[in-house]
Amino acid sequence: MQILLADSIPPTPWRNGGGQTRELFAEPAGADWRLRVSLADIEQDGPFSSFPGVQRHFAVLQGPGVELTLDGQALQLTPASEALAFDGAAAPGCRLLGGATRDLNLMLRERSGTLQRVRSDVEWDAPWPWRACFTVAPARLLDAAGTVHALPAWSLALDLPASPLRLQLDDAQPAYWLGAQVG
Repeated sequence: MQILLADSIPPTPWRNGGGQTRELFAEPAGADWRLRVSLADIEQDGPFSSFPGVQRHFAVLQGPGVELTLDGQALQLTPASEALAFDGAAAPGCRLLGGATRDLNLMLRERSGTLQRVRSDVEWDAPWPWRACFTVAPARLLDAAGTVHALPAWSLALDLPASPLRLQLDDAQPAYWLGAQVG
């Protein structure tokens, strides 16, 4: 298992000046990725970038929340909301709900996958060959063999052991399972 600390990855400012992104993981690395996990800091209102051919999953981790406008429908997302999956070709309008947010993104090109909110101490029997976990607060990951792995705050755990998995959270901060097809 590999653990990446979000704050150890330098942010890349957006061209429109509306925020910044930390690319936590990309497979393969570079512009031709097929799977990408990133952390975004949204600092002002504006549209998302369009990614044709990409399945996007988006979750608000910190801050008051956002209102995304997709296909004429306004959707409000907060840290208490489930992740939203949508076609990356859409460039939803984004309005901040009272301040900046920090958000988790899973983007998949030619693959299916999931970004699923963790329920503390509930088993996740993942059917996905590629599995990861992102947590905002420190947590403990229990694998099928009963081994406990400590996860620091704001970390992405990659190459998770075989299912079923269980995550124990100490507080109400969000955490997410990530899963995807490979190949």
